[in-house]
Amino acid sequence: MEQKLLELKAELAKGRRRLELLDRERQEVRDTLLRITGAIQVLEELSGQNGNAETPTAATELNPAR
Repeated sequence: MEQKLLELKAELAKGRRRLELLDRERQEVRDTLLRITGAIQVLEELSGQNGNAETPTAATELNPAR
C-alpha cells in the first residue's frame, strides 16, 4: 500500500507539471492569436475594409462558447 501511495503521489506531481506546461502553452497561443487578430484588424481598417462578416473577431475566435 505504501508503494502504491508513492506511485500515485509521483503521478499526481507529474500531472500537475504537465498541466502547468499546457496552461502556459495555451496562454502563449492565445496571446499570439490576439496579436494576429489585432494586425488583421489594423490592416483591414487601413485598406478600407471595415470588417468582413466572414472574418471572426478576436472575441469570438478566442472565447468560443463552451
